[in-house]
Amino acid sequence: MDPDRETSSPEQRRFYGRRKGRPLRKGQQHLVDTLLPRLAIDLPASGTLDPTSLFPQPPKELWLEIGFGGGEHLAEQARAHAHAGIIGCEVFLNGIATLLAQVEAHDLGNVRIYPEDARDLLDRLPDASLDRVFLLFPDPWPKRRHAARRFIQTERLDQLAQLMKPGAEFRVASDDPGYITWALAHLTAHPRFQWLAQGPRDWRERPADWPPTRYEAKALREGRKPAFFRFRRRPD
Repeated sequence: MDPDRETSSPEQRRFYGRRKGRPLRKGQQHLVDTLLPRLAIDLPASGTLDPTSLFPQPPKELWLEIGFGGGEHLAEQARAHAHAGIIGCEVFLNGIATLLAQVEAHDLGNVRIYPEDARDLLDRLPDASLDRVFLLFPDPWPKRRHAARRFIQTERLDQLAQLMKPGAEFRVASDDPGYITWALAHLTAHPRFQWLAQGPRDWRERPADWPPTRYEAKALREGRKPAFFRFRRRPD
């Protein structure tokens, strides 16, 4: 990964990672050229975004997946929960193309995509607008000097808590022992999040309504055991 790639918005914020892998196939490129412009979110120059206006009809709930990878989890959630409008953030073009194929195949009208840094979207969402947030297998940035690049930071949890409705759920998964420890320490210490686990099985086993991802499958093939955390946004 390129640690020095800048975001398209150069205002003291840097994006770490890569935006494209192998060349897209012809069909994938067609979806990027034709379908992505219809689903991509344009942020207002100032003020807040009205996320309900992104969908043909205002959704009953608004869900957000930060870094959806290949999109298999997001697509399955969209198929199972037509009442929810689901926004997916991802900068990796190959993953976006994979999700677009699933959106087209299953006619998922309740999916919208922000193909840029998720932090910019978070800055434009209104308070108490999110009913569920997913952060699944994020880059663990295992080196100590890179820890500040991890998505889970105290100030970002403050922001998420502000954007989530009381009672909203935050789901986090990782197969990296260091990140698991880091995430659990930060979330359990935060006063506005409540860990929902009652016993070890609640975080060692993926819940039935939590579709698997390719990253989970890879971890299991390579002998790593993922952890699945569910936290609730505490009432004010």
